[in-house]
Amino acid sequence: MFGPQHAAVYEATYRSRGKSWQAEATDVADRILAVRPGATRLLDVGCGAGAHLESFADRFAHVEGVEIAPAMLDVARRRLPGVALHAGDMRDFRLGVTFDAVTCLFTAINFLGTVAEMRAAVATMARHLAPGGVLVVEPWWFPDRFIDGHLGGDLVREPDRVVARVSRSTRQGRLTRMEERWLVCDAHGIREFTQVGLLAMFTRDEYLDAFAAAGCEGSYVTGWLTGRGLFVVTRTAEPSSN
Repeated sequence: MFGPQHAAVYEATYRSRGKSWQAEATDVADRILAVRPGATRLLDVGCGAGAHLESFADRFAHVEGVEIAPAMLDVARRRLPGVALHAGDMRDFRLGVTFDAVTCLFTAINFLGTVAEMRAAVATMARHLAPGGVLVVEPWWFPDRFIDGHLGGDLVREPDRVVARVSRSTRQGRLTRMEERWLVCDAHGIREFTQVGLLAMFTRDEYLDAFAAAGCEGSYVTGWLTGRGLFVVTRTAEPSSN
């Protein structure tokens, strides 16, 4: 789970390499509204520090978020006062209301370790969709597209802080083990921490089967902004009991 040290630096680091939460949210909102014109209610699951939600709030009259990591939720609540942000697990949260759209972006669903857990999360998200509502999920790399041993590195220079990050990603069966080392230099000195994340690599068919079991129909969109694609599906039926 992401802790306070990671929550304080990860967004600046990814922005430095060109990631734009605003551009991604704008694109996803356009896709949602193309399928469901007039959509006004959106739920972002695994909302992290709230960067996507901040932009979604410009396009939808009512937005909410769900996040399991307390450190991320703290950042999101400071960023989005007045927005309902819920501490919850995507596998089994219950809000008691439905939405026109549910999103789960930046590969949040892949921090679940098994296909069964992924299917539980998809079913839970689908239950929070109104009939005809849209579910958008951004996956991690499919197993056949993952580069074993991939090395990453970033250096961020800000007026009052320098952040360095290196990473190595390796395959462990159906999991990606991503080890990150961070150095942060600011007025308080230099500190280092390590973050190890395990991301499950589900196949395209495993996602599509999960959506079908949850009463959703749709497709995988290639060539999306992050390079990993998107699943854009619509709730057309009640989830199955399987």
